[in-house]
Amino acid sequence: MAPENASGSLDTEQRGTKALSPTKAGATPTQSTPSTDIENEKETEIRGTNEFDSEESAIAAPIEYPKGSHLVLVTTALVLSVFLVALDQTIVGTAIPKITDEFKGLQYVSWYGTAYFMTSAGFQSSWGKVPIYFNLKYSFLVAMLVFELGSLICGVAPTATAFIVGRAIAGLGCAGITTCAMTIFKTRECPKVHGRHRGHVQHRRGMRASDRGRVFRGRHLAVVFYINLPVGGIALLVVLFFFHNPSHSKPIDATLLEKIANLDLGGVALAMGAIISLTLALEYGGQKMPWNSSTVIGLLVGFVAIGIAFVAWQIWQGDRGMIPPRVIKVLPIWSTSLFQFFFAGSYMVSLYYLPIYFQSVHGVNPIQSGVRNLPLVIASAIAILLTGQLVAKTQRTGPLMVFGSSLATVACGLFYTFNTDTSTGTWIGYQILAGAAWGSGFQMAINTVQAKAKPADLSTAISLNFTFQTFGGAFGIAAAQSAFVNIMTSKLASTAPTVDPATVILTGSAEIRNVFAPDQVPGIVLAYMSGLKVAFALMAGFAGMSFLLSGLQSWKKIYGDKKASDVAPA
Repeated sequence: MAPENASGSLDTEQRGTKALSPTKAGATPTQSTPSTDIENEKETEIRGTNEFDSEESAIAAPIEYPKGSHLVLVTTALVLSVFLVALDQTIVGTAIPKITDEFKGLQYVSWYGTAYFMTSAGFQSSWGKVPIYFNLKYSFLVAMLVFELGSLICGVAPTATAFIVGRAIAGLGCAGITTCAMTIFKTRECPKVHGRHRGHVQHRRGMRASDRGRVFRGRHLAVVFYINLPVGGIALLVVLFFFHNPSHSKPIDATLLEKIANLDLGGVALAMGAIISLTLALEYGGQKMPWNSSTVIGLLVGFVAIGIAFVAWQIWQGDRGMIPPRVIKVLPIWSTSLFQFFFAGSYMVSLYYLPIYFQSVHGVNPIQSGVRNLPLVIASAIAILLTGQLVAKTQRTGPLMVFGSSLATVACGLFYTFNTDTSTGTWIGYQILAGAAWGSGFQMAINTVQAKAKPADLSTAISLNFTFQTFGGAFGIAAAQSAFVNIMTSKLASTAPTVDPATVILTGSAEIRNVFAPDQVPGIVLAYMSGLKVAFALMAGFAGMSFLLSGLQSWKKIYGDKKASDVAPA
């Protein structure tokens, strides 16, 4: 009977059943439904949770959002978790001199950051799809457990290799925590308060380096990572007992093979293979082997070849890929992703090499170095808060991307003028300028993506932006380390001819005054300064590229003619 069929169809839709349907055009009972259809069905189910609702969602039953203490507990746990991984991304920069002292050398500096960013960026897109196909709550818990395991390994690591493995595992967990936490925000909070809470998260991210720096105090490297365990454990327990998957956000019904295929693990392997090849080439070239050696050339050729294979794989995978061509070809998405690659790259290089500057050239300890970084951190946090409010009112991100990237280029150029006798007022002022620049532009790309992506592509577009951001940090740090060590070792021949460059590389940057004779230290410091200038020049180049890409951004309102009260400010 017709009424029964209609009722059955409605009941099936209300239950959120998304079994692969043989009635779709071009499909048979034995064929898998393409991932686009699956994700579109998922998006239809959760339409009511975002600002792009259609007329159909407008007549749907209202979503009941949690309130009171329940909401406060879950929100606090999510803010803690995101804050924790943000700290973990940046604290290694402040601790680099201490790490080089403990593991005896500079030769692995690029890996301390690249290993983390490699897995974080490589799996970011896959994690972006996990909440679509798997239970959201348990996905977050697994990501937190992986992150905690990585932190534990870093804390107990007896060698540099073990430490790098721990960083890679922590990066894998970081990608999942970021994606799942933001998804929970979207599904559990009313859009009117989502933007405000996201602003608080961005503010805490801005304060990350100084907070952990006060814990570190230069005493025990393990403390930097052990602190993750209790804080992450609290967030994990709160989500375990107080968060329940919303009825309007259920994982898609599909076979396990279909779910795994949509995670594009092949693309992840190719992306990480390309990063490893480039990092090894930059590490070996001019340091362990000449640039024209067969090993270095082979690694560079391998990087290009794997990169081409990755592009071909993404084209073949289509919407299953980690970078779907249909999504990335949209101007606001690819331009903001590239902008974030270079903008974040310049920022991450500063987090690694400003502490080396203070601790090697000025001879201060890690806690003093952290204090000297406060002008940048505080200025960045203030800029994030102010620009977040400005975008909520004006709905214009283009002007702030131009402002932030142009100011960052100038600030990085000023860092290049640093010397062994730079005054306190100078490095404070330049860091304030840089902090204002990076804080003003950092969240503009994701704001643009959230407004311009189609509803069905929103989670994929956000993951892409985070992926490019993290890849930018990985490439920036690897390139800066190669340039820094090559220039420093070549400069030693003239500034400290009696010193063995290999010994300098194997000596931690904060230990040069304890290892070498007093008459040798000034020449080594001058060589360090020459290497740091090249790293600062690379920062300026990355920031300059982001400035050029900011010219592709629209200065119009990102939400069109909607009132600010009708959308959730990002």
